[in-house]
Amino acid sequence: MAARGDCGAQPAACGHDSYRSPLASRYASPEMCFVFSDKCKFRTWRQLWLWLAEAEQTLGLPITDEQIQEMKSNLDNIDFKMAAEEEKKLRHDVMAHVHTFGHCCPKAAGIIHLGATSCYVGDNTDLIILRNAFDLLLPKLARVISRLADFAKERADLPTLGFTHFQPAQLTTVGKRCCLWIQDLCMDLQNLKRVRDDLRFRGVKGTTGTQASFLQLFEGDDQKVEQLDKLVTEKAGFKRAFIITGQTYTRKVDIEVLSVLASLGASVHKICTDIRLLANLKEMEEPFEKQQIGSSAMPYKRNPMRSERCCSLARHLMTLIMDPLQTASVQWFERTLDDSANRRICLAEAFLTADTILNTLQNISEGLVVYPKVIERRIRQELPFMATENIIMAMVKAGGNRQDCHEKIRVLSQQAAAVVKQEGGDNDLIERILADAYFNPIHSQLDRLLDPSSFTGRASQQVRRFLEEEVYPLLKPYEHVMKVSF
Repeated sequence: MAARGDCGAQPAACGHDSYRSPLASRYASPEMCFVFSDKCKFRTWRQLWLWLAEAEQTLGLPITDEQIQEMKSNLDNIDFKMAAEEEKKLRHDVMAHVHTFGHCCPKAAGIIHLGATSCYVGDNTDLIILRNAFDLLLPKLARVISRLADFAKERADLPTLGFTHFQPAQLTTVGKRCCLWIQDLCMDLQNLKRVRDDLRFRGVKGTTGTQASFLQLFEGDDQKVEQLDKLVTEKAGFKRAFIITGQTYTRKVDIEVLSVLASLGASVHKICTDIRLLANLKEMEEPFEKQQIGSSAMPYKRNPMRSERCCSLARHLMTLIMDPLQTASVQWFERTLDDSANRRICLAEAFLTADTILNTLQNISEGLVVYPKVIERRIRQELPFMATENIIMAMVKAGGNRQDCHEKIRVLSQQAAAVVKQEGGDNDLIERILADAYFNPIHSQLDRLLDPSSFTGRASQQVRRFLEEEVYPLLKPYEHVMKVSF
């Protein structure tokens, strides 16, 4: 009899019968999943072997056009079953694919991987993949910023209660609060672009980074080895290659990459936490589909599930930075292999997670719903207390005594607070002021003194200046992707 919780017989590991990361099966986009796929990885290995052979031929090594053409014709002809069998036998993934590529390129088999080490394909492919993954993330992040900028611009003048310590504070505007989110994301956009543009190719360096094997191939011709490195770097689309490497490129690069992604995770977590809190206050909601179910038990629920998903995944993204930090710290001398398995997981997961939260945040930002009447009601509950200083100054201008007025306001405020806190009633401070003859000189001014827009300072102007001077110029390079003009 099967044990409680037993899934039954163990079938072959495939399809629904084996574990797949939810990042790939449930969350991340097909384009990001492809960037980190085996097909993309091993095809890039073959492309690197082709570029190396082409450059070596250009610089005089006896490699024929026929061999080059044979390699070109088989870049996509990957026998994954054969490669798996070779790796099982050889216990070496790169040599398994050298043999597999050589099997379909018999004429070129002898010159594939000539002078190279495993990290020639491994590390250079990783750098190409990181660059391509950044190229997918950047326009997605720009699109989120653009959507939030539209939201902020439209609601630049809508007063709302500000919160510090999640306690009522001075008024701001809905648009100004959104600009706090946008500013963080703009910093992320700049940081992602900087790290992407700073990526350098590992290049053609040999087993310990000395290029000794290539120096031997070119019979001590130092200039040809330099040219080889430069040619392959250019073919890969990089402007620069590392001059100094061990067997690998420095793992500090991985720290830089995951650091900016973790920082993006922190920004998204803050934004989506704010949205979740505002949903509880019923001031704002993320999109809610017509047939969406909020709870299996409570039909009335409208849970902020997209924002919750972003927070959940952002936490995972933020923790991944620990992997490259620890990996870089324990790379002995020219290289140790304890980086490999860890990097297979953390680099892919970081980009797939970032991709997921940006896709989800775009969906949220395109359908945010604001409830002005709820916001107005909350302002009415708190604004009378905030307006007391303005009321005192108006009374003094009308001939009153500042100290007497302060005491009157203090007593009435305490009474109104007791109604709110002890009786659960509405804030009736203004009604109390209207009922007190002492305040007759300013009764006609109370509507003006309590106008919410007079309590938001320069919030509206700040929104417009921020968007025009900082946000739109930053988004301009992505106009062609978003098909808008800034």
